[in-house]
Amino acid sequence: MTYEKVLADVPVRLRIGDGWREAAGGRTFPVTNPADGAELLAVADASPADAVAALDAAVAAQAGWAATAPRERAEILRRAYEEIHHRRDELAALITLEMGKPLADAYAEIDYGADFFRWFAEEAVRIDGGYKVSPNGRGRILVMRQPVGPSLLVTPWNFPLAMATRKIGPALAAGCTVVVKPAEQTPLTTLALATILEYCGVPSGVVNVVTTSDPAGAVGALLSDGRLRKLSFTGSTEVGRLLLAQAAGTVLRTSMELGGNAPFLVFDDADLDAAVDGAILAKLRNMGEACTAANRFYVQRGVADAFAERLAARMADMRVAPGLEDGSQIGPLIDEAGRAKVGALVDDAVGKGARVLTGGAPLGGAGYFYPPTVLADVPGDAALLAEEIFGPVAPVLPFDTDEEAIGLANATEYGLVAYVYTRDLARALRTAEALETGMIGLNQGVVSNAAAPFGGVKQSGLGREGGPTGIDEYLETKYLAIEL
Repeated sequence: MTYEKVLADVPVRLRIGDGWREAAGGRTFPVTNPADGAELLAVADASPADAVAALDAAVAAQAGWAATAPRERAEILRRAYEEIHHRRDELAALITLEMGKPLADAYAEIDYGADFFRWFAEEAVRIDGGYKVSPNGRGRILVMRQPVGPSLLVTPWNFPLAMATRKIGPALAAGCTVVVKPAEQTPLTTLALATILEYCGVPSGVVNVVTTSDPAGAVGALLSDGRLRKLSFTGSTEVGRLLLAQAAGTVLRTSMELGGNAPFLVFDDADLDAAVDGAILAKLRNMGEACTAANRFYVQRGVADAFAERLAARMADMRVAPGLEDGSQIGPLIDEAGRAKVGALVDDAVGKGARVLTGGAPLGGAGYFYPPTVLADVPGDAALLAEEIFGPVAPVLPFDTDEEAIGLANATEYGLVAYVYTRDLARALRTAEALETGMIGLNQGVVSNAAAPFGGVKQSGLGREGGPTGIDEYLETKYLAIEL
């Protein structure tokens, strides 16, 4: 396998209806490699009219796809799960080329992402309803579940395969057609995924892919179209708020997986080595460019110094290199803007008194590399405690009591995920019940699982993806009253 062959196999046009087409006017935009800034490919740059054409195709295909037997929909998804694994080497290389993550992380994403197709293949045949006697005894109540209808799926750049499968899987299982709008930084994996779905038997018009450098224009055109019945968005809270406001115009059904500010709590009875292992996973998976990444490390005072020193030693030993190089553990950040943001947050903390234990400055040379960084003595007014860092930076702060730790953890507008390390079961349960988050990793640094409901509370989002409830986001409930 050569990387030139991987790129050569990627379609660079729009997937609309029964084929691939150029964007209006033949417009394109470049996709670059964050490891060196070089252009990989130029892909079609859709206009708002192109996006509406994709919705036209989805609307035309909706009735036929909804009427397709659940078992047939399930078998298509199952075949796609198997085909993703069959093409895993090519897909891993493609993910690394356009997003930057080390190949090991790319393979992990493939395993995780493919699992959504397997899970929702199984859920497609388990969509149920209900039948019962009315309380007055004179009638019957029949409840049925039906697909919401044409859906817009807007995916982020950090997990270009998994975020697409996490949305496409339940939509197709439920009987919805879709328009997928991938992030402009990483559209290649989604285009490759579209070819897999086509190969596995997804009918024309059921999955449409629109790549664009003008997401506001393309998405706005669809949100104002009354034929669209569902929006699923993963991205920043700031953009999510804007989309919710636009969606209100047509009272559009929405799912939002937004920003995070995950606390990582280490109590003094924790297994410190296990806590450091979990911190590495929670912080450095995807170079910290994940909404689930640990953002604030609160460690009980008696073990805070030891934890920070061990974490710094481990992070200092990580190999920073382009993701395709052997032994790479930390790849580049997505672009210069992302790296500049991380650098500014670190500089702000250091300027206010934080102490750098390792890292602390961007690396020179080509690409957008920032080294793993651990900060101690972080002041409470440091900006990185309030903002999502989205980079390999771990600020460590001490706490004294359980109540203080919970208060610090909850002192944010976000509520996606938290991590808790303790060997005391009662403490673990008390803490888990008090934390204002949608997910908690107890003595583990990764929570993502296709079989579990993924999502947050407060300003981290609406709805859940994955798990038994994931398909509900794409189903409407209809009640039929029967008089006997």
